Amino acid sequence: MTTEPKLEIARPPHAPTAELKVRHISLSAVWQALAAGLRDMQATPIFSLSFGIAFAAFGWLILFLMFYMEWGVYAYPLATGFALVAPTAAAGLYEISRLRERGEPISFVSIARLMFGPHGSAIRIMAVVTTFSYFIWLDIAAALYVAFWGMKALHLDNLMETMLMTPKGLVFLVIGNAIGALLALTVFSYLAFSLPLLFDRQIDFVTAMITSVKAVLENPWPMLMWCAIIGVLLFLSLASLFIGLIVVFPLLGHSTWHLYRRVVA
Repeated sequence: MTTEPKLEIARPPHAPTAELKVRHISLSAVWQALAAGLRDMQATPIFSLSFGIAFAAFGWLILFLMFYMEWGVYAYPLATGFALVAPTAAAGLYEISRLRERGEPISFVSIARLMFGPHGSAIRIMAVVTTFSYFIWLDIAAALYVAFWGMKALHLDNLMETMLMTPKGLVFLVIGNAIGALLALTVFSYLAFSLPLLFDRQIDFVTAMITSVKAVLENPWPMLMWCAIIGVLLFLSLASLFIGLIVVFPLLGHSTWHLYRRVVA
């Protein structure tokens, strides 16, 4: 009898996908998740804003490369690629929300421990998948650039004028944005809830990605609205030269955890 509670808590290391039931949610669940994410950020400002500052610093590094390393032609794909790496970069924020939900103490040590705990290898694999997706996006952007402009370098002083004031530039932006949106939606579908699943369940990363895709397909309208919210907030953050990411990034990270808790039973 004394071992019964342990048997209830323990989960198989590779739980089959059938055990992970996906709920149908309403559009209001997205706003509820955002409100819960805001409460998490307000309750743990030091930890949450630390992740926001770190992610914003990545954006400032991109600005440095643009202006001082003459990477101007990569400015747009580098910036918009933030949406591809954000789900993995927010891993620590998911852990903060999980610990707070369980009433457990939160520290930078407990957050860092997740990378070396039972889920560490799967999380690192997901980081590799995310990074690979980011470089695929940059490769596609480079290929499109060569297809339209050849090896001619567009400098920052005439980049915006060329892209926005010429027919060729406008076609380039339309095609590039369409391909980027398709790739972003694909990456979003398998990363939306993968990492929260890895923290919460004893499953492998493939099962986590499959369940994430299933959750997105089962709730197309709430997930499209969630994508739109992410897109608008990231756009405003980019327009503020990444300063907005200090607040937006932790808000979206915490909210993702709460949205996951509403979608996956």
